[in-house]
Amino acid sequence: MPIFAGGIWLILLGGSWYYALAGAGLLATSYGLFRRTMAAVWVYLLTFAGTVVWAFWEVGFNWWAQVPRLVAPTLILLLVLATIPALRRLGAPAHRGVLSVAALMGVMLAMGPSFYGAAQAQDATPPSITPDTPADQVPDTPVDQIPEPAPAPGTIIPETPDAAASFTMPEAGADWPAYGGSHHATRYSPLDQITPQNVSGLRRVWEFRTGDMPQDGERYSNQNTPLKIDDQVLICSAMNKIIAVDARTGEENWRYDPQVPTEAIPYNATCRGLAYYASPSPPEDAPCAQRVLMNTLDARLIAVDIRTGALCEGFGTGGSVDMKEGIGHTVPRWYAPTSPPTVVRNIAVVHSQVRDGQRRDAPSGVVRGYDVETGEMAWAWDMGRPGETGPPPEGETYTRGTPNVWTISSGDNDLGLVYLPLGNSSVDYWGATRSEAENEYSTALVALDVETGQVAWHYQTVHYDVWDYDLGSQGSLIDLETEAGSVPALILPTKLGMFFIFNRETGELLVEVEERPVPQGGVEPERLSPTQPFVVDFPSTLKPDIEERDMWGMTPLDQLWCRIQFRQANYDGIYTPPSVDRDWIQYPGYNGGSDWGGVAIDPVRRVMVANYNDTPNFNRLLPREEAERLGVVPIDEPGAEDTPAGYNPQSDTPYAIKVNAGWRVPFTGLLCKEPPYGGIMAIDLATRQVLWDKPFGTARKNGPFGIPSMLPLDIGTPNNAGAVVTAGGLIFIAAATDDLIRAMDIETGEVLWEDRLPAGGQAGPAMYEIDGVQYLIINAGGHNFMETPIGDYFIAYALP
Repeated sequence: MPIFAGGIWLILLGGSWYYALAGAGLLATSYGLFRRTMAAVWVYLLTFAGTVVWAFWEVGFNWWAQVPRLVAPTLILLLVLATIPALRRLGAPAHRGVLSVAALMGVMLAMGPSFYGAAQAQDATPPSITPDTPADQVPDTPVDQIPEPAPAPGTIIPETPDAAASFTMPEAGADWPAYGGSHHATRYSPLDQITPQNVSGLRRVWEFRTGDMPQDGERYSNQNTPLKIDDQVLICSAMNKIIAVDARTGEENWRYDPQVPTEAIPYNATCRGLAYYASPSPPEDAPCAQRVLMNTLDARLIAVDIRTGALCEGFGTGGSVDMKEGIGHTVPRWYAPTSPPTVVRNIAVVHSQVRDGQRRDAPSGVVRGYDVETGEMAWAWDMGRPGETGPPPEGETYTRGTPNVWTISSGDNDLGLVYLPLGNSSVDYWGATRSEAENEYSTALVALDVETGQVAWHYQTVHYDVWDYDLGSQGSLIDLETEAGSVPALILPTKLGMFFIFNRETGELLVEVEERPVPQGGVEPERLSPTQPFVVDFPSTLKPDIEERDMWGMTPLDQLWCRIQFRQANYDGIYTPPSVDRDWIQYPGYNGGSDWGGVAIDPVRRVMVANYNDTPNFNRLLPREEAERLGVVPIDEPGAEDTPAGYNPQSDTPYAIKVNAGWRVPFTGLLCKEPPYGGIMAIDLATRQVLWDKPFGTARKNGPFGIPSMLPLDIGTPNNAGAVVTAGGLIFIAAATDDLIRAMDIETGEVLWEDRLPAGGQAGPAMYEIDGVQYLIINAGGHNFMETPIGDYFIAYALP
């Protein structure tokens, strides 16, 4: 009997005694009902009373946490009470039927579905605090009730960009000229036509479909934030087509198809965006005076005339630069640039994702700068060749396996710096053969001088990262008023939910960071860092360590299964090292905190908005022999397509990795960690206080057995992609797994408007204006990992 036997097992693992006692009570109740004795009712009443006491003792009035504890026992209570007339009048066949159903339900609850199978999953996150602040002390004072401070640490000085040489950086306004609004990546629009008072009138005004949808079992999706320049919206499709549409109507003006082969398309992301550049003093009517640049998924950098869609013939070779030069051995989907270039002064800075977990001998994470007019390489930053900025010598390659920049970089035209959020070395979960340079720059923010390609400064956010805590968020550039005066600052979100703030000129920290001891052991005890950096004087989304009582499901049996898993796993809190003897819990997981959406910052209200995940992983290292038996094969070998889901080979190392980015109950498919799974918060940057923090995402597309519940309850779902904030006082965001786009009041977090998207909204929205009308636009392209519907939609909204 799994619920009783599982309860005994849990006790032996050091867990709760409740399940064994409740299982015994359920079995006694079922036996009594079959025997048709009133004692069964009293036994169950006693069992139920004990259940209620235990449930409230464990989690209090957290109603989501009470679902697996109380819902099923309450249903059984009603059935047991319904048997009382039958127990008093044993003769009626109908009453016998009630007795039989009640007894059978009791046995089913006691025995339940079998205890095997496991699946892959995703998670998200609850509310947010500073690491040292109890959750019940987080302030929720509305923005308009917080007293206006005199210029104090954290105050934002609205930026007035000066030209560096003859180059200017375009800002968001009527146009949306860069992925994050500008290369400062504040995702702030000064447009104020749409307000909390009239946003309920927002309507779809046009919809455009690219035509790029997966065929024949292919799995790819698009997370594109479009640009708007003059009277055109510029988008890139899942197959890297650049398309210009009329900003008023959504009608197609032109498209350029670079003919990227289907086998080059990565599964989880395709084209996140384009980069825009305008020549400072072009000849009259010169072609390509305004151009867009795109990194293709088969590793080309392409420049296209914004007015005609024709290739810029003077750029590289006929409008294209081959980014595979110097990369060496690779295959489709392994070295695949998904994020747009970042243009600082006259340099287009490019980098690429390198598919996780394949080989230690992987393509290089080299970052290169190209002249945006000619396509000539200005420099290459290859951390394995310090001081050298040219291509590798003939017959050699850029240093293989080094950390890459898969996300979006940001840039400062005045300082001539580009800010690179680096990922991890290949491979993620084992580091014994990493070089000194890799250990220095892995999971670090690196500021490069765009004139020379040399490192200006860097800061490592995770030491000896063997948890895949790569930096996935673009840094946001603002100017802060500190005690020493106005400081050019950069805010860097992380997957750990902490926000590092730097003087972006010097790299000096503007937050207090404390090196704290972290768990040791695992398979590399002699190489792990004994401490890790924690931001202690700025809010974070980092939560307390999870406990057995945080396990979840739909029924007591679900929760019992997850509790046994929890007790069997290695888990010593944050930074529990990877282990090979059994599964280990990584919390936050690699999809925790902030990802590619970054944060949005209102420089007038001095408010930062961050949506976030809180996702545990349930992982295990596999010895090489076991991985080979399972058929876990790297991407460049035959049979790679048959590698079991959730396994990465990590070839050229002793261990493969089973990565479960979340963890589910095998029967119902629900997550083992209790909700909320995602949140959104607003932070006052002057006072460094949380203004509000709430679950983000409804349960409408989530439910047991994969069946959408359609419940409009804010359970807090996994979410990826970011927000836009406006001068009108609104936050626009999709991101969650419920396929909704929302408008929220920045002062309170209240949802004021929403619309159902035809596919997942895992892309950052943009704002623009034309002919006096202001528009919101979103790419509904979906996401495989997030399990949202795939689409090829671009949808624009405006007031009537």
